[in-house]
Amino acid sequence: MFDLSFSELLVIGVVALVVLGPERLPRAARFAGLWVRKARAQWYSVKSEFERELADEDLRKAISDPARDLRKQADELRRELDDTSRSAAEALRDLESPRPAPDAATTPAVGAEPAPPAPTDEAPKP
Repeated sequence: MFDLSFSELLVIGVVALVVLGPERLPRAARFAGLWVRKARAQWYSVKSEFERELADEDLRKAISDPARDLRKQADELRRELDDTSRSAAEALRDLESPRPAPDAATTPAVGAEPAPPAPTDEAPKP
């Protein structure tokens, strides 16, 4: 956490011994150790909570992206199916709609023969 070398720790210990004295130094060391332990525990707690939230967010993103893609594809398929069913219903209506009765002028008579070829001005070829 802090980059303290052995010599720096030794200097801090000697200063604490001189300032606090031999009677209060063990109690002060326990008190300092307690606070360092609490600070580390709090730091690790915050760190683990942060990592857990990041993992949850990554998991949510990993789940939501394919789900969003699937919803999009399902909507496209639904639209295509609706278009196809509309086209089929329209074609069925066209087939079922009554057709007008054919006119006698446009329908060939039963037993009628085709007309002879029209006369031309050209001479027949030998």
